[in-house]
Amino acid sequence: MSACWTAMNRPETSCYSVTAKGVVLNLYIQPRASKNEICGLVDNSLKLRLTSPPVDGAANKLCREFLADLLHVPKSAVEIISGETSRHKRVRIATADSDLISSRIQGLLS
Repeated sequence: MSACWTAMNRPETSCYSVTAKGVVLNLYIQPRASKNEICGLVDNSLKLRLTSPPVDGAANKLCREFLADLLHVPKSAVEIISGETSRHKRVRIATADSDLISSRIQGLLS
């Protein structure tokens, strides 16, 4: 694990919630990073470091693609529901199997 993961990991917090339409993740995005990675939890948000700049929706697109790959869901299942122009975002993972997505998120956090 990276040093930033160890420094920011707070396992007692929850960065996601299960809803009728899927799983909603609270994210904190750091654009222009050296590599795409999960960097732990910050204030009840999952911190993602992304390589793309925050211009013309590039970071949002990469955010959706990165989460889809991590959670093994189609890109179309990942939707930014708030925070399009902010570092703080809420993202819905549309799925019929919320328990599976929840367990995958827990796996990423441990």
